[in-house]
Amino acid sequence: MKKKTLVIGASTNPARYSNMAIKKLKSKQQPTVALGLKEGEVDGVKIENEKIIFSDIDTVTLYVGPRNQPEYYEYLVALNPKRVIFNPGTENPELYRILKDNNIEFQNACTLVMLGTNQY
Repeated sequence: MKKKTLVIGASTNPARYSNMAIKKLKSKQQPTVALGLKEGEVDGVKIENEKIIFSDIDTVTLYVGPRNQPEYYEYLVALNPKRVIFNPGTENPELYRILKDNNIEFQNACTLVMLGTNQY
């Protein structure tokens, strides 16, 4: 099943997990868009540096630590994704409450593991 995914915290650095996630999403034929601090491109996916309201986002996968997440709270609610994945190190109870109040599912998981084990 296709699940259009937004990677927040995307990086062109191949050593970063967000970069690996973009590549893995593409290899699994998942429609992928990306948002990062700097524009760039990974496997044909343009990394935007402006908070664009993408349409039909099923999943947002976070690669931004809790300290830097408040600037994304309103953006995430505006996107109205079906779910948000908090990758290791991004867990944030304050954001959990905001998502729950807006009927957006969330889970603490690793996108790379989920894709690798066909649990995405």
